[in-house]
Amino acid sequence: MILASMTEASRAVISTDIQIMYFDTDAGGVVHNIAYLRLIEVARTQLAIKMGMSFEEIARTQVHPVVTRTEIDYRRPARLGDTVRINGRVAEWTSIRFWCEFAVLRASDETLLATCRQSLALVKLPEGRPIRLPAGFPENFSITAP
Repeated sequence: MILASMTEASRAVISTDIQIMYFDTDAGGVVHNIAYLRLIEVARTQLAIKMGMSFEEIARTQVHPVVTRTEIDYRRPARLGDTVRINGRVAEWTSIRFWCEFAVLRASDETLLATCRQSLALVKLPEGRPIRLPAGFPENFSITAP
């Protein structure tokens, strides 16, 4: 079953602000395209933690959320010193895969800089075996198995 919307009060929604640093930019002070993946990774990790998939949970269970596809549309440039706001949410899911959507905005004026959609699956390591999403997903991202 695929569900398509989450309420703003949901655990499956995140908003985080990140300041753009020198290492995010090119020689002209413009954020280079690969830096957006780092910004989205930060937001996605914070979203997973908010939903119950902490670093400790991953280490204990050896179940890892793995990105299987990323789509990014670049709309406007961010620049050195900007603070960007990344809004993210779990948008859709099935029993074995879920999709997160992100919007990267300049915090000072809410200009949309980029949008991103990622597909993820849970993988049990070291076997590399995909597993089903936990009961109650997306409000519960915690894996109860030892």
